[in-house]
Amino acid sequence: MTFIRLAGEATGRAVAVLVLVTLGALIPLLGPSAVLHGTGEAAAPGDGGIGLLRTVLFAALCVPLGEMFVGRLAGRVPGAPAGRPRGWGPYAAAAGLVAALGLASVVATGNLVPDDPAQIDVGGLYASRDGKLALLEVNAFAAAWLCALSRRPGSQVWPLAAVAAAEALRAHPVTEHSPLAGSALTLVHLTCASLWVGGLVYALRLLRLWGVPQAGAALLGRYARAAALLLAAVTATGVCSTLRRMPAETVLEQLTTTAYGRALLAKVLLMAVVAGLALWARIRLRRAADPLTACVPARGEVAVLGLVVAVSGLLTALPVPIRW
Repeated sequence: MTFIRLAGEATGRAVAVLVLVTLGALIPLLGPSAVLHGTGEAAAPGDGGIGLLRTVLFAALCVPLGEMFVGRLAGRVPGAPAGRPRGWGPYAAAAGLVAALGLASVVATGNLVPDDPAQIDVGGLYASRDGKLALLEVNAFAAAWLCALSRRPGSQVWPLAAVAAAEALRAHPVTEHSPLAGSALTLVHLTCASLWVGGLVYALRLLRLWGVPQAGAALLGRYARAAALLLAAVTATGVCSTLRRMPAETVLEQLTTTAYGRALLAKVLLMAVVAGLALWARIRLRRAADPLTACVPARGEVAVLGLVVAVSGLLTALPVPIRW
């Protein structure tokens, strides 16, 4: 009976993960046509595929950064078991490398989806700012993959930092007003979000492996305190970035009349759900007889955060709103 129960739980988790991954893929693939409907804005070539590739790239940043972050927290927990789950860093870096290669191929064809490998001008990547940033991301993920397989997997933090910096610079071209300020906001936003999302995934994996309530509750408490600061940073940088692209007097209107605004509104609503689940988990951690019951809302938080990552990938494929 125990074997049947465990098999049922494993099947249920597998189905839940499959549903989440499917939703995460459909959001950037089908989202552009949905949010662009009725706005009068033109869709970019291959926007769905580009959104999906950026979603994979963002997820590939979250996983290893979160593992390193929570790994350090776990090392400070008194009485914590020495065991650690097998790192997903090599798989994440490999997925990020594939996504970066796909995005570089788009840049190499003049921001068009190539129909034939002969259309890809690899040498042309060196001639443009976007091309150089795309090459940097490809090389950085390759380096992160090698570091993850080495005896010092923690060294992958440096190439991953290069990926985050490249994404921040790419999101704010030099023609934009105060591009360095925008890049700084995006860098902080992306880094904090990666630590938060990836850290929660790894924390739950650690709790499952340890099976020690006291150590697990202590780890969740440490993560919850850090996550509160990360949430504050993500919120502050997100608001500032929004106001840079949508002046305060036009925000409400653009949230419903532009594709970017609609996707941003969906992200805000999902973040509100995430905040509610995080608060629920924190209350359970402090007041429940068994603090580890906080894992229930925490798993829901992971699922919704996965959707937030997908919507973030969608946002990168949509036309930037016009400053009215």
